[in-house]
Amino acid sequence: MEKRDAVAAGLMLPVMEAFYTIQGEGTFSGHPAYFIRLGGCDVGCVWCDVKDSWEAAKWPVLSIDEIVAGAKQYLGRKVVITGGEPLMYDLGPLTTLLKSEGFSTHIETSGAHPFSGDFDWVCFSPKKFKAPHPSIYEHANELKVVIYHQSDFDFAEKHAALVQNDCQLLLQPEWSKAATFTSKIIDYVKFHPNWKISLQTHKFMDIP
Repeated sequence: MEKRDAVAAGLMLPVMEAFYTIQGEGTFSGHPAYFIRLGGCDVGCVWCDVKDSWEAAKWPVLSIDEIVAGAKQYLGRKVVITGGEPLMYDLGPLTTLLKSEGFSTHIETSGAHPFSGDFDWVCFSPKKFKAPHPSIYEHANELKVVIYHQSDFDFAEKHAALVQNDCQLLLQPEWSKAATFTSKIIDYVKFHPNWKISLQTHKFMDIP
């Protein structure tokens, strides 16, 4: 099978980086996790802190066996697939293999492409730059909205109305705007108690 066909089938994937660390944000903040950052993104967030991930062709294409072998080197059994935008790829084969090896599978996604994969936890972080695919809403366990502009509060509520009732609702200040929006998020959550606050604790603690 040619490499291009293997990528299309989800049997090989472009990997920007993979590393064992502490999850810094969201519901599982503080948990050890192995991150698999896939290359390739067509969403184009202006404040993205991993813009190097956008061009998939820059990164080595690895077989899913190689990817899982990397995860197996560490004690933690949570794997977070992120990007880039990981749902650009069929994640079914990778997640099936990870789960067969005893891993709990998590994803962080903008939801901009059709949902694929077998996940224990889906962090859906919609972006204004590209609308989510409708398939994400029924799968989202966590809606995490980054607050960069005052209008993002209304944007958050728009998507909160579409997810399942048991989906965790999180507001997170964009790192460069934290001085402006942290206090506004605190006030918002106090008056909208269905929401919680997410912080990028790994940046406060200088965890890579």
